[in-house]
Amino acid sequence: MATAKLPVLALPHPSILLPSARVTIPVSKSLGQLLLSLIEGSDALPIVAAIPLTSPVNDDKTLPPPPDVSANQVSSDLPLAEWGTAARVLRLVRPPASTRTSPQQPYLVSLHGLTRVRLLPSKNKLTAQLVTSSLQTRDVEYPPQETVPSKEAVERFKQAAGRLLERLSRDSMQLSRREGYAKILGMLDDLQDARAPWMADVLMGTLNSEYADNLAILSTPDAEARLQTATTIFLKQASISEVSRKIASAVDESLSKQQKEFFLKQQLTAIQRELQALQKGSGDSPSGNANNLPSGPIDTNAGTADKGSGSELDDDEQHEADDLADLKRRIEAMAVGSEERKMGVREWRRLKRIPQGSVENGVIRTYLEWLTSIPWPNSAPLSPSSASTSDLKDRSFLKNARSQLDSDHFGLEKIKKRLIEYLAVVRLKELNNEKEQQTQEQNSEPKAEGKEVVLYDKQQSSKIPSSPAPAPKRRKAIRGPILLFVGPPGTGKTSLGQSIAKSLGRPFQRISLGGVRDEAEIRGHRRTYVASGPGLIVQALRKAGRPDPVLLLDEIDKIGQSNFHGDPGAALLEVLDPEQNWNFNDHYINVPVDLSQVLFICTANSLDTISTPLLDRCEIIQLSGYTYDEKMHIARRFLLPKQLTANGLEPEHVTITEPALLHIATRYTREAGVRSLERAIGGVIRYKAVEWAEYLDKGGDPNVIHQAESVPQENQAANSGKPTYRRSVLESDLEQILGISRYDESEMEREARRGLIYGLVVTGAGEGGVMPVESIAVPGTGKLKLTGSLGDVIRESGELALSWVKRHAWELGMVDRPMEDVLKAGRGLGMPGSKEAAVDIHLHLPAGAQKKDGPSAGVAMTCALVSLLTGACVPSTTAMTGEITLRGRVTAVGGIKEKVLGAHRAQMTKVILPYANRKDVEHDVPLEVRNEMEFVFVRTVQEALEAAFGKGALGWRGTVGDGAGRHVLMESRL
Repeated sequence: MATAKLPVLALPHPSILLPSARVTIPVSKSLGQLLLSLIEGSDALPIVAAIPLTSPVNDDKTLPPPPDVSANQVSSDLPLAEWGTAARVLRLVRPPASTRTSPQQPYLVSLHGLTRVRLLPSKNKLTAQLVTSSLQTRDVEYPPQETVPSKEAVERFKQAAGRLLERLSRDSMQLSRREGYAKILGMLDDLQDARAPWMADVLMGTLNSEYADNLAILSTPDAEARLQTATTIFLKQASISEVSRKIASAVDESLSKQQKEFFLKQQLTAIQRELQALQKGSGDSPSGNANNLPSGPIDTNAGTADKGSGSELDDDEQHEADDLADLKRRIEAMAVGSEERKMGVREWRRLKRIPQGSVENGVIRTYLEWLTSIPWPNSAPLSPSSASTSDLKDRSFLKNARSQLDSDHFGLEKIKKRLIEYLAVVRLKELNNEKEQQTQEQNSEPKAEGKEVVLYDKQQSSKIPSSPAPAPKRRKAIRGPILLFVGPPGTGKTSLGQSIAKSLGRPFQRISLGGVRDEAEIRGHRRTYVASGPGLIVQALRKAGRPDPVLLLDEIDKIGQSNFHGDPGAALLEVLDPEQNWNFNDHYINVPVDLSQVLFICTANSLDTISTPLLDRCEIIQLSGYTYDEKMHIARRFLLPKQLTANGLEPEHVTITEPALLHIATRYTREAGVRSLERAIGGVIRYKAVEWAEYLDKGGDPNVIHQAESVPQENQAANSGKPTYRRSVLESDLEQILGISRYDESEMEREARRGLIYGLVVTGAGEGGVMPVESIAVPGTGKLKLTGSLGDVIRESGELALSWVKRHAWELGMVDRPMEDVLKAGRGLGMPGSKEAAVDIHLHLPAGAQKKDGPSAGVAMTCALVSLLTGACVPSTTAMTGEITLRGRVTAVGGIKEKVLGAHRAQMTKVILPYANRKDVEHDVPLEVRNEMEFVFVRTVQEALEAAFGKGALGWRGTVGDGAGRHVLMESRL
């Protein structure tokens, strides 16, 4: 191989000069002067070794280290390629200052490649400073003379080059380029095998090949290997060109459709704008609207529509862009690194790739609208929230909360106490969070003395990637209790939740669970289903707009049972568990939703249909019925003003007297709540509204309504010429207004009869009442018959009462011998015939259409059987409840407050209760009710019988000491 010494000129990255090609590169002033002196000092055009750089040189003349160079070699070695090109310097020009690309490179040098050269290693290392400022002479080696490649390699080269040139000629838009590619194709046909390597260099220099491909061709001196490398490169470029053409044609077709659609939409918008302008002009003209077009709605919407459009319903492209921009802004407002932001970014990228008219585009967009509308706790709010924590910091917060609860509800002291406790805890936790935040801010403040001043470098700062903003620190969640209000309808369970929301300053949302039978209504549907959407919980959060609303789950006891749609009650277990609901999973959103800050309030009429695991997560608060005194206060304070406002009257127009209002509450309603009372008062107000309207129609003066108040009804006919109006509603007027009372006094006029006892019950609606227990003796064989639509438990109570009576019949004086069946050998049953005649006892509870069950009728049935078999009667003003055991103990029952209030409504004066329920009476029953009634608490059946019939009325036989009914036994000494 021949060697020579040539000046080394480094080609800037990524420039490469191949043999037989030409290139023009900018050089520095020092290099330009050296090249000029080299040209002037030689007779012919000088030759230099053009060696390409494998890495770019920065302005500060430094180079990044190549991957295979160690750190200690970076300062001395320069990443020059091993192979270069011996090039002839054709010309050196100095362009005008106006056209220079850089002031540091005032010269342009044109080089013509001759042949390949290999840069030999030298002891003097080349550095960036030497390459850019001087022409260093180095030893180079010329490759040996090229051999003729094989025919197979030449044929493959020609096929690959021809395929590439045909593709480029077909895709080129310029005529000159197509003609040039056609000439080269012609040259390929007549190309000799020895000239094939030269043609490979020419084609690689002509085509816009990649840097790595050109460097591979330059570094291959062997002709056979060079043709194989060029064949591979040409095949790759031809494939890329074909794929690019297909993509370009598809994009052009899509763009043409979009442009056509955009053009048509713009035309439609312009036509609609012109039509609206014509309609508006014709409406304002004196001649009117000739075509009777409905121009009214356009005029009304003109003020609220955007400028330049007739209505906000116009299909404007700007609206579409605004919606997408709003979606993007909401995603950017999410906390960095959070699950919801990751999901939003992923779906946003999918949305941008899918065409707008696709069905999947609408599905993803709907999902993003739901995802971004949920108030995530760690996301920055797009607009300042109207509610703040200033109310909680106010020292009069609890005082205002008490006044709010008292103004919305009368009574319910136990419930108000529990709610005030919760509000106090919320306020204290908020104050503690604020104190901890202030302490952390003070500790995180940097100290002034240890700071270092760092100069700002614009070039380095542009390379440093901006770190994402830190996620907002999550505040400690104030976990609210799961309150379950249980009580009859109309007792104010739902309105209590609204009062709590007002006291806290939080939004209130109500979710009705009555009849919900699909688990997806709680957890949401999967996105794979048609018309899928999130569940009721996420929908309520979206409506509330805050992560800490008050959510009322209404009628939780009427939720559907488990079926093939799933179990909605089981889906609520995660929602109502404070330890789990901080990452509630909705199937549609598919991102954990934090419900720990939500205050859940549940309502139910009964606990029987609620599952035990669900009850275990709730704090049960019983709401019993109201007394008559409470109903009178509620009617005066809430119901009457509400009905007056609803029916267009003022307080001075109608006055309902106290006897009339009490008559409405006692004779026309019989409920635990106040809804029927409100309807009855509404009927009275509507009747007076008709009278007031007729009074005004007849020419009556609205300012003199007080004059006709004392006019008797019989004297109004004499003054028929002058209209009159009486605003007072008396008790005697109610029958004319509301009709005959539903509950007359015949129910109150009870009688004391043999075998008749009045027990206390709780109806299905939740209110208490009095239920008579009737018993008669009929001829039979000594059996017990129970009727009245009774359940299994209450039937067992009847059998239990009969067994106890049979066991103690001799002690009560019903039979002559101990252990004798009272039904077969009884006496004094009031039946004609033989003394030894056997009888059956028929025990009946009226209102057979209502199902009755529960362990609270044992005492009443026992007293009824004793009254029937002994002939003693219980006063009609005495009621009782309680369950018994075979050994004669009276056990506790539930619903004491409802039963006592029902007895009070029925004007009972004496109530017999189990001794274990004494605390329930003291805690739950109002004081005014306790003062009007006598309560007798019993431990045994004997005490219950003595309390019901009177002490000594039954005459127990064989009792000693404390009257426990013991037999006197004598031991024989014989």
